[in-house]
Amino acid sequence: MSTNRLFGMVYYLLNHQKTTTAALAAHFEVSTRTICRDINTLSSVGIPIYTETGRSGGVYLLSHFILDKVFLSKEEQNNMLTLLKGTRQINPQMSDQSFDKLSALFDKSFDDWLEIDFTAWYQNNRHDEKFTRLKNSILNKTQIKFSYASKNGLQKRCCCPYKLIFKSQAWYLQAFDLDKDDFRNFKINRMSSVEVLHQNFQSILPPEKFEQNLSRKMMPVKLVFTKEVFYRVYDEFDHNDILEIDANTVNVQTQLPDEEWLVQYLLSFGRYLKVLEPTSIKQRMQSELDAVYDNLIN
Repeated sequence: MSTNRLFGMVYYLLNHQKTTTAALAAHFEVSTRTICRDINTLSSVGIPIYTETGRSGGVYLLSHFILDKVFLSKEEQNNMLTLLKGTRQINPQMSDQSFDKLSALFDKSFDDWLEIDFTAWYQNNRHDEKFTRLKNSILNKTQIKFSYASKNGLQKRCCCPYKLIFKSQAWYLQAFDLDKDDFRNFKINRMSSVEVLHQNFQSILPPEKFEQNLSRKMMPVKLVFTKEVFYRVYDEFDHNDILEIDANTVNVQTQLPDEEWLVQYLLSFGRYLKVLEPTSIKQRMQSELDAVYDNLIN
């Protein structure tokens, strides 16, 4: 006897209110005799399931029957359903199944007011496959091998994956790098040729304060933007850091990561950005522009 099938029958009846033994047998891929035995089993443990014969008969649950809600408040129930809806991008099938079961468990409709989509506009099935491969390697504790793009070019890495992290509009893999003998955070978009190895590992916990690459050294900056890039300014900066000077100009005073890509990022605003502070950033931007100019004329 399958306990999963017994629970499945209860969830099915909560959602459908009325059905037939033939429909249940087809749904669970067993015989009608097995379904009848399951109905008797459920009745014997106090589930108010009953059958009626005749043309309008069928299999029912008493209309007042609702499974124990584990004393969750209505707000907690809504929060749980919203959370499940939000995880559809990570595991659509499992999230939908759990959502349907909990909706029946809570005996309530759900206002579908929120949708979370982690996918990029250019994302394809290969990205989904990579994400699934990483998730499975974490759960199964199997080592992985992949190519990683950094400022040093493409490098082969072999790791024990620990956790997936979504931060600042990007997915990261936190893993123990076997070559570096330490934990690292890898940006998933920069990973390619991910291969799951047939080699398991014991759980390794990262240092308690491990925040490399996700918590960065910050640099205070003062910037001036013109209206041509206002759409980016309001997209990419905290609104509390933006001071509107007039209809054509805004000032931004904030902190940005002091990393190599910062210069390229600021230059991407072109002539619509003026850097007020710090002087060191202005000098680095000038050096980058000189190098670009040299590439153009040589």
